[in-house]
Amino acid sequence: MGDHHTAARLNEGPAPAWDLWRRIAAKDAAFDRPNVFCGNISASKWESATITTLDERIPPYIRKIAKRDPLSGRVVTGGIVTVKDASWLLNWTTNRQAHFKQRPSDQVVVWVYSLFVDKAGDYVRKPMQDCTGEETTQDWLYHLGVPVASIPELAAEAAKTGLVMMPYVTSFFMPRQAGDRLDVVPKEAGNFAFIGQLAESGERDCIFTTEYSVRTAMEAVYILLKSELGGPEVFNSTYDIRSCLQQWVDCVTAMKLRFWDLRSCTN
Repeated sequence: MGDHHTAARLNEGPAPAWDLWRRIAAKDAAFDRPNVFCGNISASKWESATITTLDERIPPYIRKIAKRDPLSGRVVTGGIVTVKDASWLLNWTTNRQAHFKQRPSDQVVVWVYSLFVDKAGDYVRKPMQDCTGEETTQDWLYHLGVPVASIPELAAEAAKTGLVMMPYVTSFFMPRQAGDRLDVVPKEAGNFAFIGQLAESGERDCIFTTEYSVRTAMEAVYILLKSELGGPEVFNSTYDIRSCLQQWVDCVTAMKLRFWDLRSCTN
């Protein structure tokens, strides 16, 4: 954890969350794959920041991008804003306010995270992982369009930022091969199963969702109890003609929008 004046520390020490899998692997080599997912922190880490605005000076810049009043109590960004040209590959989002009931009604809570935390920032010329909350806020304000001359003052006085380093946040997505994830019910298992994001569902479902964890639990129960029931089928949108056509329509629409934007610029 870090705060407005302290950088978050990357903890590379023992990770108790992986101990159970390691103990199982020590008893049976067939399950010895945890390091595929937890053995490369530098490739699976992100850093997250929670920026709280303290007065009326920053929210107008959020409103300029979101086209919505962040203090209205309604949807603000409506999703995650990705600053694709940011060196940190910085992302941010603002949800309905007040984000926490006890927060004053004139404050806005913003979630910020970066994928490339070991690259120098665009305003703060140092990696995010070495930045304090104030410095992280400065780089975010820079990408928000705040005039450069105003950034130091706003970051110091108009916001308060907490930081957290997440060493395993993308461990699910580390390069893997068949057999690296644990089968929900391993072959010949009679009274145990593996559930959750690192278990291998029998369906081609997408991890990183609540549904995937629920699916593995359902499979475990149905298989171990030899039930005729099965989990809901996964919608194969990749091969569904309706989804393919909709993607084509979306693509054409996006191309038209870019075309008209270009004409407006040249005119």
